[in-house]
Amino acid sequence: FDRQVAEIQVRIAVLNGYTALGIPVTTAVG
Repeated sequence: FDRQVAEIQVRIAVLNGYTALGIPVTTAVG
């Protein structure tokens, strides 16, 4: 369960980083 929480936090951090750079979230996920 802790691993899942960590993965979620990492995904959020990565998405925040992409959006900060101006890259669409859809492109990052896809």
